[in-house]
Amino acid sequence: MRTRLLALLLFCASLLTVVGVAHASETIAEHKANAYAAEQLASHPVWGNLPDYSLAPAKLAEAQSVEHTRNTLYFVGMIWGFVQAILLLWLGIIAWMRDRAVAAGANLRARGARFRAFWIECAIFAVLYSLAGTVLDLPLAIFGHHLQRLHGLSVQGWGGWLGDQGKSLGLGLLGSILSFALLMFMIRWLPRVWWLVFWAVLAPLTIAMIYAMPIYIDPLFNKFEPLQKTQPELVAKLELIVKKGHMDIPPERMFLMKASSKVTTINAYVTGFGGSKRVVVWDTALQKATPDEVLFIFGHESGHYVLGHVMQGMKQIFLGLLIVFFLGYFVLQWMLRRFGPQWRITAQSDWGTIAVFFFVISIFSTLLTPVINVSSRQKEHAADVYGMEAVHGIVASPQDVAQQAFVVLGKNSLVVPNEPVWLELWLENHPQIGRRAAFAHAYDPWADGVEPKYFKK
Repeated sequence: MRTRLLALLLFCASLLTVVGVAHASETIAEHKANAYAAEQLASHPVWGNLPDYSLAPAKLAEAQSVEHTRNTLYFVGMIWGFVQAILLLWLGIIAWMRDRAVAAGANLRARGARFRAFWIECAIFAVLYSLAGTVLDLPLAIFGHHLQRLHGLSVQGWGGWLGDQGKSLGLGLLGSILSFALLMFMIRWLPRVWWLVFWAVLAPLTIAMIYAMPIYIDPLFNKFEPLQKTQPELVAKLELIVKKGHMDIPPERMFLMKASSKVTTINAYVTGFGGSKRVVVWDTALQKATPDEVLFIFGHESGHYVLGHVMQGMKQIFLGLLIVFFLGYFVLQWMLRRFGPQWRITAQSDWGTIAVFFFVISIFSTLLTPVINVSSRQKEHAADVYGMEAVHGIVASPQDVAQQAFVVLGKNSLVVPNEPVWLELWLENHPQIGRRAAFAHAYDPWADGVEPKYFKK
């Protein structure tokens, strides 16, 4: 009873924190620009052009086709994920995987080598489970890459793409073995509170992964080099933004990613924290955007850096996981009682329970997606504001530069200017490009009677 009460209190506190994401007060200039952007989206046809971001008729038709296919793939993939989990359970495939794993460890257990048997069982079950998911998801993944190549968004050949898929599978298998072992150990050791202890242990492991990602994982998939190596003049201009924002981003933490070997789209991002924190600019951005637009893109990414969005994101991830694990524990118990006999998984100490738990987690994670995206869109909007203010005085017109940067980004990614609001609310972790371009056009905190949000006059 005490455990359930504690879990309920933690759940309520976490839900309030995630749903009630801190939203900085809106300045007068920001309010005006947001109102202008909302009016532009509302007064123009859905799926059509906007005054501040428009595409030629042929390109608009292509963007609409790509957008519809992307959205269809997303929802088909989401539904297919649920369907395949149900099929694997109801057809007894998960139980078969469990049986193979337990049989492999039986001899070791008979000889008293329980520790080795545990790891053998874990490895076999994790490999079988991961391979099944990879094979079942492969058709959609192949079609997705075909779509990218068909519309010129990707230039990566099938050999390189399959190589990346193999790397992802290998890393996923390693992660699955370690996480499955940890989860099952917790379930068998602490049968009532394993979900809470697993969450508590997973938190520092997630922090370590986020720290290690840009140093060890990202280089497996893309090539990086110091930005100052090939773009010293650009770095000198970027340092003006760094100095203006009182940031700790030395040139050694500015990287160029050779994205052009795989894609034609443009992007930049901030990743890591502490000693691994860095800003990354894709080489495609340098090829397709003007120097001033690249400065704004950097200003946007440095905004994430200054405003602490990486750490905020980690905190929200942990709170979201707490909610999902809490719900998952009780739904898991109900599922085992209700369907366990048909699935041949009747005890939570069964390896097959992991598949049931992940199925439950996927359901609640999907339901929480719009909530998570609200927080993400707020951060991206704040970074847009910061980026425009950061380049003020460095570029001739922050409004024109930011608006054109969004136009270039949208055109190169074949993004429809004005998508339905419900799609933005459900799918987008960034404000839609049309909204961002309109906001940039109207945002003028340097006019008389108003003030910038992050850099005072």
